[in-house]
Amino acid sequence: MKIYIRPQPFEAISFDLDDNLYDNRPIIIAAEKALQQFLHQHYSKATAWQFDDWRALKSRMLSRSPELRHDTCKARLQMLELGLIELGYDTETAKVGAKAGLENFVLHRSNFKVSAEVLELLAQLKQKYRLVGITNGNVDYQRIGLGELLEFVLHPGIGYPQKPAVDMFELAASKLALPLDKILHVGDSAKSDVDGARGAGCQAVWLNPGFGVAQKSLPKQQLPHIEISSIMQLRRLV
Repeated sequence: MKIYIRPQPFEAISFDLDDNLYDNRPIIIAAEKALQQFLHQHYSKATAWQFDDWRALKSRMLSRSPELRHDTCKARLQMLELGLIELGYDTETAKVGAKAGLENFVLHRSNFKVSAEVLELLAQLKQKYRLVGITNGNVDYQRIGLGELLEFVLHPGIGYPQKPAVDMFELAASKLALPLDKILHVGDSAKSDVDGARGAGCQAVWLNPGFGVAQKSLPKQQLPHIEISSIMQLRRLV
């Protein structure tokens, strides 16, 4: 644990989820694979496309509509619909297929449980602090075992942009009825989590490297209050 700025008293801890409380990469890979299998099984024309074709479509779509970066579910739904149309399906069929495809992806995207070690850590922290989640992803925190530990989890979309925008931090403070500086945010991204939290007026803990990552990163614009190399080092806050 490395302290850059002496933390002040805080009452709540907000957590980024992906790559912070678990390794998200193999989960996303498995969900993407399951989605492709679903499309190939139910929409035979989709066998003409592989991962790279969908990624290329997504890149083109986001370049035309960058606001979709702030709503991952909406972006994937639109990508699937556009892709099925390009593959030769009519608009109505593409809409139905896109919705079913998104449901399939979301199902597999949250098809895991946070480790018992991390759950135990959160349970210990919950005895002293209020715990919430602020994530740029779309995982279902109830399904992965966090429902009884986090008061709520905020996701981007519906007018709330992704971190490092301050909007979700401000919403969390409002829901907690706490000043922003009474929230300690923990995340693995120097930009999204550290710059975002500090820009909003929260205190920040940087997990560096992220969960399942070997190589450390460098700070972006602002230093965190604390840098840790393992999420388990948060035990020292109890």
